[in-house]
Amino acid sequence: MSAPKVLFGFHAVGVRLKTAPRSIVEIYHDPARRDARMRQFIERAAEAGVRLIEADGVRLAKLAGSHGHQGVAARVEALPQAHSLDDLLDAIQGPPLLLVLDGVTDPHNLGACLRVADGAGAHAVIAPKDHAAGINATVAKVASGAAETVPYFMVTNLARTMNELKERSIWCIGTSDDAPQTIFQADLKGPLALVLGAEGEGMRQLTRKTCDALVSIPMRGAVESLNVSVASGICLYEAVRQRT
Repeated sequence: MSAPKVLFGFHAVGVRLKTAPRSIVEIYHDPARRDARMRQFIERAAEAGVRLIEADGVRLAKLAGSHGHQGVAARVEALPQAHSLDDLLDAIQGPPLLLVLDGVTDPHNLGACLRVADGAGAHAVIAPKDHAAGINATVAKVASGAAETVPYFMVTNLARTMNELKERSIWCIGTSDDAPQTIFQADLKGPLALVLGAEGEGMRQLTRKTCDALVSIPMRGAVESLNVSVASGICLYEAVRQRT
């Protein structure tokens, strides 16, 4: 078993409490915080039989590596990733919906992308090992529990993985400011991987070339591009809209 990792914030710890309470080693909470949200949280943790430890804000910040802990942190065992990407794709019922992120290195952006992927019911998020943020406590906090529920695969060669998706008849659609077709004009009902690059730089040239098609998000105002998590939300939810 790998060493316990730390989750912090009500959402991230609360999702683990709901989905895998036995994997929680202990929960630390700030006794100075006595509001209804904290009382309910402690009640749920006690009902689940989780060990509760009082810790002041300084200790919590040290444990979490952040002051955004909301008075709650937990040491948890890493949950085993259920499948390889191939196994996951084999098990999907209906058309797959995947999010591919190229060059998203900011943990806040990654956390927000995982959260929107969870909300839209995406089956997995895929990123290259060498141009991406890994899952850490900040990602888990921003993801509000989605880092626990959405499979996140970091692959050695993104273009090769995209070609493997295409061999499975999964259409790879990338976003680009200069694409003539918009996301709203594209057919997103079939097996789909939406490919997004980091804000500003966009995706790398090889990733762009490997896409089956490119689409744009219409921009009506003065700014030239959207944050990658916002763009992911627009694209994923347009796919959800078309599928329902």
